[in-house]
Amino acid sequence: MKKTFILLLSCLTISLLAQTPVTDELLRKQADELAHRFIIVDGHVDLPYRLSVKNFRLTKEFTGLPIQTDEGDFDYVRAKKGGLSAPFMSIYIPSSYQLQPDGGKSLADSLMGMVVGITTMHPDKFGLAFSPDEIEKNFAAGKISLPMGMENGAPILKTSDLAYFHQSGIRYITLTHGKDNLICDSSYDTTRTNNGLSPFGREVVLEMNRLGIMVDISHVSDAAFYQAIGVSKAPVIASHSSCRSYTPDFHRNMSDDMIQTLGKNGGVIMINFGSTFLDGRVVKSREAMRAKMLAMLEAKGLKEEDEDAKPLIKIFTEENRDSLFADVEMVANHIDHAVKLAGIDHVGLGSDFDGVGDSLPTGLKDVSAYPNLIYVLLKRGYTEEDIAKICYKNLFRVWREVERVAKN
Repeated sequence: MKKTFILLLSCLTISLLAQTPVTDELLRKQADELAHRFIIVDGHVDLPYRLSVKNFRLTKEFTGLPIQTDEGDFDYVRAKKGGLSAPFMSIYIPSSYQLQPDGGKSLADSLMGMVVGITTMHPDKFGLAFSPDEIEKNFAAGKISLPMGMENGAPILKTSDLAYFHQSGIRYITLTHGKDNLICDSSYDTTRTNNGLSPFGREVVLEMNRLGIMVDISHVSDAAFYQAIGVSKAPVIASHSSCRSYTPDFHRNMSDDMIQTLGKNGGVIMINFGSTFLDGRVVKSREAMRAKMLAMLEAKGLKEEDEDAKPLIKIFTEENRDSLFADVEMVANHIDHAVKLAGIDHVGLGSDFDGVGDSLPTGLKDVSAYPNLIYVLLKRGYTEEDIAKICYKNLFRVWREVERVAKN
């Protein structure tokens, strides 16, 4: 009788729980809890270059910069609030550096040294990470990991240069950036210097496989993408790209066939948060709004760079926010689309925080806002395991497979 009563009580409890409505408040609490329970890897954050253009120096007056600041999209306090665990620090080499004798190696050294310096100055808050295992170790210790990826392989002038950058901590290389380089063609460049990958580029991809550096196909031309996929012995990533389906004229994003091919390759597309990556309609609207804003300033005898213009621009931006920015729902749309094409195992996050200027979507304005995206995904029916895959498991799987290929 006692067992029967306990069984009936258990069934009643389960029934009552099942009837408990999932309120908006509960979903937001769950989203925040997941953001802090799961590791969140972001494939691309441009903090190093943002600090470098601000004349960052590793001296006492600047030690608070990555801890808390009103500037940019990333700092420690906001990252902790948002649950960000492992932002890949972008070692960004602008295309203009390709004209220098060292291809930008000195800039890469400076930016890598900056990342190391941040972890040295704040060892209780940040840690370097050269592998998924090290990210997990830092996460358990409450630290934010700072893995590094190099955006633009321009400093790779010979294949032996790759060993130097691997030893320095680089764990992915975006093969090119805004212009064709020695490795391959860029999505932004119509010159088509190499018709995809150059012969040297093929050697670079294979040497990256041998060393254990992930091949990043963001920024490359379509031809270079397919050729890199064909050459690489390991899955490749798109560290900060979105779906061309929503931006038909923007070839920097990936076509449906490219996303499907990436999935079949075992790779991961990491969704970029910039509004111009998310919605072609916003791109056209931003152009029209900018013309309207400049006309407004001209009527007042002002130029955009004038100090007196700043408050007017701020008011104009706030009044026209819906026309100037995409929103967090559009980021979720891109995730939905990529999942539909490639599967839940092949999607991640690559915000491009500090790299896309004032174009971030409403609801995802800085690194404190990841729970907002998780909340939208929960509303759309994504499971906790789905969200864990998007946050880190998919990228970790690729990274570990790249390491396995290197060992063999």
